[in-house]
Amino acid sequence: MTRALFAAATLFMMVAPSVSAQDAIGRFMPMRGEMVSAAYEGWWPNDDGSFTMFFGYFNTNWEQQFDIPVSERNYFTLTEPGMLDDLEHDAFDRGQADQGQPTHFYPRRNPFLFTIQVPADFGDKEWVWTLRSAGAVSRAYGILSADYRIDPQVISTEVGGNFGDLDNRLRENIPPELEVEGDTHRSVRVGQPLRLVAHANDPDDYPPRSNRRLPQNTEELYRGPGGVVVQGAPGLRMHWAVYRGPASAVSFDPVQLKTWMDSRVYSNSPWSPPFVLPEVPADNRWEARVTFDQPGEYTLRAVASDGSQFTYRNVNVTVTP
Repeated sequence: MTRALFAAATLFMMVAPSVSAQDAIGRFMPMRGEMVSAAYEGWWPNDDGSFTMFFGYFNTNWEQQFDIPVSERNYFTLTEPGMLDDLEHDAFDRGQADQGQPTHFYPRRNPFLFTIQVPADFGDKEWVWTLRSAGAVSRAYGILSADYRIDPQVISTEVGGNFGDLDNRLRENIPPELEVEGDTHRSVRVGQPLRLVAHANDPDDYPPRSNRRLPQNTEELYRGPGGVVVQGAPGLRMHWAVYRGPASAVSFDPVQLKTWMDSRVYSNSPWSPPFVLPEVPADNRWEARVTFDQPGEYTLRAVASDGSQFTYRNVNVTVTP
């Protein structure tokens, strides 16, 4: 069994050790107390000969969120093959630990959240992400194995983009353009609203904007997903999330769409029935205000998506008393 297939099988066993796949989809819904699993999503080649590795995570819980700072509990290590296969072996190195990973972990599946670019001569080395939560250790192994090569169509499939469509045109899909007004590092006091303005556009207008058919009765409304990956509607949208720092201390106005794949009904999520995508502002300009309830260092993330591809921009905020 290749490491890619082994990792997928291991992740499923951690989520549902003694139930069938259908049981896991339909009935296994832990609210709290379970672990977060680091996930290596795959890689693709770049025009300059380098490679881009994609990472995300799976929080088994449906409600519990975690704040895990970059530390011995949340770190990266560049290593030779197999050196960190033993989960009891620690290899924290402060100089390598921070590779742009999140420190706030929302519920459920959050794929393709950040990338690491590696050189053309990276070879068989590994970028290993170690994540400790709920008394357990998870590792994701960033390797350039052929099993892990992906393209934009794979990303779309993994996030249920375009209602789960496999159209070959998705392989050439262009991610949205996104710019955020103002400095990338700002300061604000506790309780003082901070204005956020973002401009987003979908240059190829693909996949075409479309909402799912609305449920006609309660049976259709509460029908479970038809597959392992829940399906989302295509179309440009832009929203903010907390990438680093306690999300419980952050309030957005207006309330933002969920960035995580919440498939429960009425969940304000593009993957949730009977969700209808908000209309794009006439000038493609999204404005929001954010307020912080406690001091600290935060990273807010603007997310522009067409339902299949994403573009991110981060804003770091120092919140003073």
